[in-house]
Amino acid sequence: MKAKHFLTLLLLLGAFSMQAADARRFSLTDARAWALEHNRNMKAAGYALTKSEMALREAIANGLPQVNANADYSNALGAKIVIRFNENMPPSEIDIKPTSNLFFNVNQLIFSGNYIVGIQLARLSKELTELSRERTELDVISAVTDAYYMAQLTMESRNILEQNVRNLEALYEKTLAMAKVGMIESLNAEQLEVQLSNLRSSLASLERQHTMAENLLRLQLGLDPETPIELTDKLETLMQAQQPVLPDVKLRLDKQIDFKMMLQQEKLTQKRVDLQRAAALPTLAGFYRYTYKILKPDFDMTPKNIVGLQLQIPIFSSGVRYYKTREAKIDLLTIENTKEQLSDQLRIQEKQLTFNLNSALEQYENQRKSIDVSRRVYQSLKNKYENGMISGLDLINADNNYLRAESDHLNAMMQVLSARLQLDKLYGNLK
Repeated sequence: MKAKHFLTLLLLLGAFSMQAADARRFSLTDARAWALEHNRNMKAAGYALTKSEMALREAIANGLPQVNANADYSNALGAKIVIRFNENMPPSEIDIKPTSNLFFNVNQLIFSGNYIVGIQLARLSKELTELSRERTELDVISAVTDAYYMAQLTMESRNILEQNVRNLEALYEKTLAMAKVGMIESLNAEQLEVQLSNLRSSLASLERQHTMAENLLRLQLGLDPETPIELTDKLETLMQAQQPVLPDVKLRLDKQIDFKMMLQQEKLTQKRVDLQRAAALPTLAGFYRYTYKILKPDFDMTPKNIVGLQLQIPIFSSGVRYYKTREAKIDLLTIENTKEQLSDQLRIQEKQLTFNLNSALEQYENQRKSIDVSRRVYQSLKNKYENGMISGLDLINADNNYLRAESDHLNAMMQVLSARLQLDKLYGNLK
């Protein structure tokens, strides 16, 4: 029987080891790189980029030779042609036979202002899609980083609370034993029991928060919800790279992704003005037609081969082209105004995010210094409680103060990391 239980234990340990071995390990850098390959938003951005490339090729192909074939068939249903050569002679009748033709057409655009500007528009649209994909990369990296931070924050909070619960459980057992023999009041044990119940409830809540944070990270990584993951970068490790913003670090608008997209929008709007102007230019095209007679009439004077040119000259549109051009110019003025507004907003945002980061770093330094004191104070009060020098209520208050200090310390780290993340995203330094 014992051998059977031992074998079962080995199987369970083996299954646990296999599950742990299958867990995907991610540092923050690894998580970012993985997301850029597997995140669904990144895949959608890739599809959009491919589509814009196809649109550019389509715009170019519109000006290349176009070849098509078509056929017709006609039947006069017995009608005849009556020909009278002389009034003194009876008229002659000629049957109209059914006819059928196969046409082979080649068309080549020679000049079109709309075609030229259309290609330029398609190329600018592709470049805008590339910038949009770059923006998506920043958004994905930011979302992954934020989820990574949150998962680590909840995990470390859970670890601290778990250790605190274990310490209080051991202390509760001692207190309960002493209360049973009458060495201390049973009220102390009851107070610790209530505190333990509250902490266990908080621990269960943290477990759920940690699970949600990991699920959010899995979503950003493009992983199956059941895939186990292990995060290797701790918050303390991530904090070591955080430094105050140097005074000489300034935002470069020509490198900022939102401003670059706005500049591209401005170029597109300018080209739409050119497109409306190009509508007033003539269009010249050449063509070649070959006709194959399937069913020939009695008299056929149509040549088999025809080459020609077609010229279309816009002359008068009752002001339609003029007003369309004016509308496009107004759109251009609007986008230029929006660009200036965005420039002001980005500069103000830089100042605010810089202030937030420096303030968060100062707050973290204060919390880092005070957390050591809080731990020593709690340990001292715990020792006093074990020696009967303070009551259970005093210990519970000390425990709550200690947990609050630990929470404030972790939140201070999170504020620094989040503030740095937002500033790096503004600068485009997340890659």
